[in-house]
Amino acid sequence: MMEEVFEINMHVGEPIVVGQDDQVGRRQLIPIVSGMLKGAHCSGYVLPGGVDSQCIDPNGKCTLSARYAIKLDDGATIYIENNGIRTVPESYKETVINGGFVDSDLYYFRTTPIFETYDASYKWLMEKIFIGYATRTRDEALLTIYMV
Repeated sequence: MMEEVFEINMHVGEPIVVGQDDQVGRRQLIPIVSGMLKGAHCSGYVLPGGVDSQCIDPNGKCTLSARYAIKLDDGATIYIENNGIRTVPESYKETVINGGFVDSDLYYFRTTPIFETYDASYKWLMEKIFIGYATRTRDEALLTIYMV
């Protein structure tokens, strides 16, 4: 059974394209600018300076690895390493390879966050498995995090 732990709504900047070709795909870095975390047991905000490193392969599959930090309202901090994939139907692969966006109803986007914290109250985050269900718009990423 999965239990919803919290939602993270992140504001992201424009992609920085590192490179693109027909074999590897499109490598881009997405700055994570700000955001909010809200949950039943904690709330806080996303610290500036995070980044989401993405590679969109020639088939339109995006492999991503994001790193960012949260400052909770009680002063605790949480570092998050969040890896995942986003896939689109064949008919939309050219759109995403070229930096376009697809309606969230049309793609699969899941992540596996790993948490690091220095506050005893949140050590349980380091002892469980979590799954993220994600959606993405041009300037936001919304993740709903579940404990498995």
